[in-house]
Amino acid sequence: MRGLRRRRDAAAMPASDAALRGIDDGAPRPQRWGRALVWFMRLAALLWIAKGLSFWAVIIGAGHGPTFEAKEIGFQATVTYFAVVDLVAAVGLWLASPWGGVIWLLAVMSQIILWFFFPHLVPGNLVTAIVYGSFILSYLVLSWLAAREEES
Repeated sequence: MRGLRRRRDAAAMPASDAALRGIDDGAPRPQRWGRALVWFMRLAALLWIAKGLSFWAVIIGAGHGPTFEAKEIGFQATVTYFAVVDLVAAVGLWLASPWGGVIWLLAVMSQIILWFFFPHLVPGNLVTAIVYGSFILSYLVLSWLAAREEES
């Protein structure tokens, strides 16, 4: 009997009251933070495709200066690593897959750490590190908000 009364009361309530009382009306809820996370990942993917292709341009010798083979082995290894990992991360980000975020975090943290300890191998400055740090923070906050939204 109570179940019938609850259903009848819920049917008589306006939709806004049903939401306040925690009654699920079965309507799909907008995934605002999930959509924002996907847009962020796609934008980051486009940036990391450009970044990865710029490392490939260094490998194939676009630009001026000594050839890639003539540079020191540490520089060659670093450029080759980022040429591969940046494009793999970009594909994962574009697909909005969890492994894409992990590879992207690995790539960004690798670049920041290598710039900090070996500035002659990785081009960058404090502004670049701050921008990358803000990207990481944005990604983590959006992921957390999307996960909370999905739970509720």
